[in-house]
Amino acid sequence: MDDNAAQAYWKENITTILKLLVIWFVVSYGCGIIFIDELNAITFGGFKLGFWFAQQGSIYVFVILIFVYAKMMERIEEKYDVHE
Repeated sequence: MDDNAAQAYWKENITTILKLLVIWFVVSYGCGIIFIDELNAITFGGFKLGFWFAQQGSIYVFVILIFVYAKMMERIEEKYDVHE
């Protein structure tokens, strides 16, 4: 891989990571702390939705983001021909 392709690969990799971290931050911090009063007006499985996001939801979203990252990186690696 030449230098331009390597730089493009890492730029796309870092961009992907930053996008997923922003989603995780919004879900964990935003839904669990900032928007908790609005979300607590909604119940989910017998619990207030704000409480659920603070205790469970952000963990579930994090696990989903791991799989999303793996799939996105698989596509990026195939694009730049660095896959296994």
